[in-house]
Amino acid sequence: MTERVRYILLNGVVIVVLCGLLFTATTWWRLHQQFALGEAALQRGDFTGAVAGYESAIHMFVPFDPTIEQAARQLWSLGEQSERQGDIARALIAYRALRSSFYAAHWLKTPGQDWIERCDEKIRALVPLLRER
Repeated sequence: MTERVRYILLNGVVIVVLCGLLFTATTWWRLHQQFALGEAALQRGDFTGAVAGYESAIHMFVPFDPTIEQAARQLWSLGEQSERQGDIARALIAYRALRSSFYAAHWLKTPGQDWIERCDEKIRALVPLLRER
């Protein structure tokens, strides 16, 4: 291999690694920004804003980041709270947002399978109640 080919290959590897790091850092930053927006909306009592923030945070899926689990728990909590208040439509919005967020974060495999299954159960139970009204 000539010196020029090695130089080109090394530069190519460095560029690919840097692009990967920049992509991961940007996604991580956006994940935390969206989660913070969800938290702020929740503090204001803005259900729609909270759901949107947490849902967007999960869309920015970064493996092993605990914020993903926190966002999922917050969406689940919003669904349960809405259920307790008798607001089935809002509960369904929260559960469906949680479920679809993990489907949207699909990479080589779909993360959050346990959340998806829990949401499927809730949705199956709540849809008939909504139709009765």
